[in-house]
Amino acid sequence: MCMNKKIIKILALLLIFLITFTFSIVFAREEALYVWSSETEPLTIDTNAKDNSNSNKNTEQNSNENGNTLNLESGGAILIEQETGKILYDHNAHEKLRPASVTKVMSILLIMEALDSGQISLTDKVACTENAAGMGGSQIWLEIGEELTVDEMLKAICVVSANDCTVAMAEYLCGSEEAFVNKMNQRAKELGMNDTTFKNCHGIDEDGHLTSAYDISLMSRELLKNHPKILDYTTIWMDTLRNGESELVNTNKLIRNYKGATGLKTGSTSVALYNLSASATRDGLSLIAVIMKAPTTAIRFSEAQKLLDYGFSNYQYKDLVSKGTVLKEAEITKGVGEKVNLIFENDVGFLLKKGEDKNIEQVINVEENLTAPILEGQKVGEVIYKINGEEIGKTNIIAEKTIEKKTFFSISAFVYENWFSMLRI
Repeated sequence: MCMNKKIIKILALLLIFLITFTFSIVFAREEALYVWSSETEPLTIDTNAKDNSNSNKNTEQNSNENGNTLNLESGGAILIEQETGKILYDHNAHEKLRPASVTKVMSILLIMEALDSGQISLTDKVACTENAAGMGGSQIWLEIGEELTVDEMLKAICVVSANDCTVAMAEYLCGSEEAFVNKMNQRAKELGMNDTTFKNCHGIDEDGHLTSAYDISLMSRELLKNHPKILDYTTIWMDTLRNGESELVNTNKLIRNYKGATGLKTGSTSVALYNLSASATRDGLSLIAVIMKAPTTAIRFSEAQKLLDYGFSNYQYKDLVSKGTVLKEAEITKGVGEKVNLIFENDVGFLLKKGEDKNIEQVINVEENLTAPILEGQKVGEVIYKINGEEIGKTNIIAEKTIEKKTFFSISAFVYENWFSMLRI
């Protein structure tokens, strides 16, 4: 009988061991899928959330007092419209916080500006220095002297937030990381990022390395609006480098899970917590949502989505007129050719609350009795758009081409050119 009890105990212990071992293998395989980044947390429900009615009431009261009507838990947040830069929602938007790898938005901006100016090209080979190879945090483990193209470096920076690639690019562009960081701070001032001081180009925690949700939205807008080629990288979900040996999976889970997501950059450290600059476009409306110091990775993604949903639900971007569109053909008194197309000088669009487009009024003012000479691009009027009497946008109406004044010589030349053209036909 005693022997049977011992056998039962042994069998029970073996069963417990087998169950524990099986579960450890399953979870280890899930967690150990190597994606070359320390920021590739899966989207999960926050299991630390507690159902406490008194706590919820206090949170709601504080949110209403601060104007935080969406009850965001993050330390700072903002939602802007990309084209106009208009702020649609903000919460502690100027709070100076640690950006972590969202810092790289500025690094990427400087790389894209160097590309667009012709300073560098996507096919340039960039070598990894000892300094770049020694970076910690997210990386693709570049070896000293290893070369990647600028295109490959950008892919690694945008998709998996590679610190080693970021430093290699900084040194390639400016000779040293220090010189590159000086350029980052100079560019930040030019953009009006008054809450920002960069100490490095990658975002690893460093005393004094601070920015705000508002400032992140400024540099994100500059990057997305003026360098749309970056979307070729920020919208990648999965890719590879080194002939398929290095797998890349985007640290920004919204790229896979949110309709219209276009980017942009994640960031997290134990001190900064969880940050995100998220961009998305739907039906011509482009939004940028910034989350800083979210308590968990799931909350940063859910609150960014909450901001984007709020924007898409309540606003629309209305294209009112396109640059170069012909308004009408106008008669020109005493002009050779006598007629000219009047066109709109610039695009005009406006951010509107949904439903407001029904109230748009168009007012066109054009000079009467246009007389030659008329120069190409000469202003001959303007179009103004209003809602409820308030001006929301305008542009000039200009001449599409030059119309010379009639003279004996100009008429002779005009007749000669037309007859010559007819004879050639």
